[in-house]
Amino acid sequence: MNHDDNSAPQSVLNPNSIAFIALCKEYCQALAQAREAQRDEFISLMLKLLPRIYITATDLSVNFIETEEPYIDPALEEDYYEGIRRNVETLMGPDDIYLEVFEEDMKYSDTPVSASIAEGLADLFQVLFNFISALGNDPTDEVAAMSVLAIKEDFRNYWSRILCNVLRPLNDLAYKD
Repeated sequence: MNHDDNSAPQSVLNPNSIAFIALCKEYCQALAQAREAQRDEFISLMLKLLPRIYITATDLSVNFIETEEPYIDPALEEDYYEGIRRNVETLMGPDDIYLEVFEEDMKYSDTPVSASIAEGLADLFQVLFNFISALGNDPTDEVAAMSVLAIKEDFRNYWSRILCNVLRPLNDLAYKD
């Protein structure tokens, strides 16, 4: 029996997708533990994780032919989301609110539009938590592929902007005098 590398079954998830899953888990764990975190360490961790998540999300792909519209079932309960948001808001204190210049409403507003670091991070948590939950412990190739394709589409249409917007105030908090 010949056991050359060409005969091994190819995984539906490539190494970048596997790295993305690991980053998502690390991010969700960090937000789940925000209540016990030290603010400066939390900000530092976010500034390390968020760019890596962004980079890996831009390169997501799967070795799979899609047969239906990719979709991820919501798994995060509203109370858990709200708890995550409140814990980060408490951790950020008065620095949680920042002026948002890339908000669509800003074009039509005479007053500044504010945003919340906690809400942005919680919104990302919701997307990534739902993704990790959809994968479960041992997903089928189809579930894994559809989940990756769905989160890539959501990244393009929705959460990439949130990630970029929340990086700016976190960066400011980490490096301001």
